[in-house]
Amino acid sequence: MRRRPDLAATVHRRVGELATALDVAAPAGAVLSVPMPSPHAAVAAQAAALDAGVRVGCFRPPSVPDGVSRLRVTASAGVADDDWSRALDVLVGMMGTFR
Repeated sequence: MRRRPDLAATVHRRVGELATALDVAAPAGAVLSVPMPSPHAAVAAQAAALDAGVRVGCFRPPSVPDGVSRLRVTASAGVADDDWSRALDVLVGMMGTFR
């Protein structure tokens, strides 16, 4: 962090872009929680993202309370700008199908 303080700013900018694009509240950290309408939708969205080359986490009951399925997306400064833009496009396009 001392040698590359710009990396923290990159993570903050990226998570903010993603939160805005997915219409969810921006977190203080790098992990964005995206509510899903059902456990099935969460699992299907995770699989669709992975098929497109984007890895996201998926949380659904019993690891979270009933009715609280979510995707977890972690913003990273270690991803090239072009790859981040592609991942953002994949996630935004995919979420239109599953929300």
